[in-house]
Amino acid sequence: MNITYNSPILLIQGIDIPHRFIYPAFALLLVAYLIILTTNIGVMLLILMDRSLQQPMYLLFFSLSFNDVLGNTVCLPRMMLDIVSTNPSISYSWCVSQAFFTHTYATSCHTVMIIMAFDRYVAICHPLRYTSIMSPSMVAKLTVSAWSTSITLVSIPLGLAVRLTRCRSIILNAFCDSLSLLKLSCQDLSIIYITGLISSVIFHGSSIAGVAFTYYRILVSCVSKKNKELNRKAIQTCATHLVLYMIMLWSSFLVIISHYLQIHHGYRTLAAILFVIIPANMNPIIYAIQTKELRTKIVQILFSK
Repeated sequence: MNITYNSPILLIQGIDIPHRFIYPAFALLLVAYLIILTTNIGVMLLILMDRSLQQPMYLLFFSLSFNDVLGNTVCLPRMMLDIVSTNPSISYSWCVSQAFFTHTYATSCHTVMIIMAFDRYVAICHPLRYTSIMSPSMVAKLTVSAWSTSITLVSIPLGLAVRLTRCRSIILNAFCDSLSLLKLSCQDLSIIYITGLISSVIFHGSSIAGVAFTYYRILVSCVSKKNKELNRKAIQTCATHLVLYMIMLWSSFLVIISHYLQIHHGYRTLAAILFVIIPANMNPIIYAIQTKELRTKIVQILFSK
């Protein structure tokens, strides 16, 4: 198919499931999606309705849950439809839109996590100045900057992918992303791949460096103050954030590695599905269990008359 291909319909061949496993796979994705919606929307509503939870840390929880709902709503319903379809396909315009929102979701996971790490740093290392530093206006500015950065970083490579001439019509992934769109072209993409890899390394390196610096400062503060109660609370709070960050980071690495190393598309599809589902399921559950205020509110709602 080394010809110019301008059909508005693309074929999805990333989901290759034996016939007997189609409906069990559909059921698993449906259950995962319903859990994501229930837990994340529940956390969001709880924060909106309870004024005592409208604090910087919980507003960042809200942003993280909103991002999880957005990313999974873009991917999972369409994925479930493709699983039961005999000829899964997608329009090119919707594929580009899906790629945009998917990458925005993935990038926002990092930027929001960096802000949450900074929030924990201020709370532990500068508790007396926490209210003045993490004011509502500052939280709003940080949140807007996180989303703006994500949208900007996503728009550049996606814009390059859209401008390329297409000669293929098959998406070898569970959903559309910029690398899948790039692979629709038969042009020499070496420079674009190298540029994309360098950009990915810089972005992930900045994310790791930002989180690592805040945790280093927190560690220094805890060691210098020698307050057992403060250290216990700091470890409990930071451990939650660090576990979720590492889950999100390694899920992201699996997706990137599967693309650049030309791993079989079945493994690439599995990595993409895990990246979407696992962090979104773990975030609200772990935060609800580890955060005393959220846990108390949830218990009150569940056991109230």
